[in-house]
Amino acid sequence: MAPRSAPTGRQRRLATELRRMREHAGVSIQEAASMLGADRTMISNIEAGRTTVSDERVRQLASHYKCPDQALVDALADMANSRRARHWWSEYRGKLPDGHLDVSELEYHAVRIRTAQTVHVPGLLQTEDHARAIFELGVPKLSRLDVELRVAHRMSRQSVLTCENPTPYTGIIHEAALRIEFGGHATAREQLARLADAADWPNVTLRVIPFSAGGFYGAGQSILYAEGEVPQLDTVQLDTAVGASFVDAPSPLANYRSLLDLMEESALPPKESQELIRSIRRDL
Repeated sequence: MAPRSAPTGRQRRLATELRRMREHAGVSIQEAASMLGADRTMISNIEAGRTTVSDERVRQLASHYKCPDQALVDALADMANSRRARHWWSEYRGKLPDGHLDVSELEYHAVRIRTAQTVHVPGLLQTEDHARAIFELGVPKLSRLDVELRVAHRMSRQSVLTCENPTPYTGIIHEAALRIEFGGHATAREQLARLADAADWPNVTLRVIPFSAGGFYGAGQSILYAEGEVPQLDTVQLDTAVGASFVDAPSPLANYRSLLDLMEESALPPKESQELIRSIRRDL
């Protein structure tokens, strides 16, 4: 196992799940090390994501821990086996904060994505000009190069919705986000047209919470819920003032699933949502 200096979000998640599996089995770090004929430092490094771990080692650990969930074991082995893969976001390493890359990785491996936005249009459906207008409002102010890197990265992220096997996607958007004219009148019209068109894509469902809904659950939230190969590997990404934050503990994940369900209950059906988007665009 080779040491690594900066594990990705997916690698950290693998490490976390191996620790959870060990703890659920009631096995100490020292006992786990003895099972492998190694010292406790190796287990500590694996569970901290400081060293790589092979798919064979994942299966070996799962066997020692007597994990009964074969689907989970297979999914974790796949995570370990993909450690050598190089993806498009690798070119941004060292150029953008790691959180941006972790979001790309999360979306790429998700089997389904749900998002909720109350102020912004979902990043996976933003136009270049709309995204640029948002990044230009960053504090502290970003350089032109940093803005363009972020715009290019965001546009590349959108491939998960437009590739040959697109990811199923449900986006909940509050009407307020549709009416804020980031970038000005023309940019807003173009953005609304993009949303209305995307609502026709077979893998995309858009639900708008109208002003007429009044108060609603999740007001002010910005949520990305990425479903994993098995439910235990679901992840929530939240936007914060200091960057992306990731949630993977079972109880908070269940709470976010419930919250998204409640937000959908406040939203219009897909066809009515699409009509509202078109109506707002016509009024601009």
